[in-house]
Amino acid sequence: MSVLPQTENHVSSESPTVASHRQTVSIWNRLAGYVQNWGAAVVIALLGLVVWELSVRLFDVQEWLLPPVSKILSELIADPPLFISNGWVTLREILVGFMVSTTFGFVMATGMFWSRLLERSVYPFLIASQTVPVFTLAPLLVIWTGTGMTPKVVIVVLFTFFPITIGLMTGLRSVDADMIAMFRTLGASKWQMFTKLHLPSALPYLFAGLKVAAVVSVIGAVIGEWIGASAGLGWLIKTSGSRYQTDKVFAAIFTLSVMASMMFILISLVQARMLRHYHQSDSEGATN
Repeated sequence: MSVLPQTENHVSSESPTVASHRQTVSIWNRLAGYVQNWGAAVVIALLGLVVWELSVRLFDVQEWLLPPVSKILSELIADPPLFISNGWVTLREILVGFMVSTTFGFVMATGMFWSRLLERSVYPFLIASQTVPVFTLAPLLVIWTGTGMTPKVVIVVLFTFFPITIGLMTGLRSVDADMIAMFRTLGASKWQMFTKLHLPSALPYLFAGLKVAAVVSVIGAVIGEWIGASAGLGWLIKTSGSRYQTDKVFAAIFTLSVMASMMFILISLVQARMLRHYHQSDSEGATN
């Protein structure tokens, strides 16, 4: 009679230890995965910065021509409010433009998916819009809308809506024909096929377009600020370059790179979570 309680106490006392051990192993496995995926890139980046610093010092390059990495870092540390305030201006333009592009791209892609007539009517203009250099439109946008936030947002949209639209539309039309036949056999409606089959299958393509858009959105915002602005990292680069403050220019460029990288990473994290959800649903459905 005393064996069962002892066994239960033994199991209950070991359970937290086993759970803690599994959690520790999971954390180390994630860290190992991060090192494996990004370790080489980090090492190469650090080596490049070291070579940059040593080359400037050894060859006695003038700082106004190419500042050393240490000078750029000291510029960032010396005046953080300058880069934070101007970075916030640029970030707002990027986020607003990115949200507008995502909404516009989703509406256009789904519209062309549902209507072949709309696709034949709109698709050529989508392609033609990418043949016009956006930089040439920036002065016109400043004339039409002023030097406020609007022209920067429009330029960001012009840079970013195309990869989102084309990525989502490609994904919606890339569903396996056997899966479509199976859904039809089960009596699924067009709306059910869209929400349960086409849209989940298009998510990898959509996130690929979002990643590209996140990177090029920074370029759009900088171009808009370059043409006409009184604040922002693009404006800071322009004004600092005209004064030969090269260290400040590189510091602003570094801030822009961090912003674009953080947006890319954030989208990748959302993608991993959402696609894992769909993979789990698929595996559960297969098991059932």
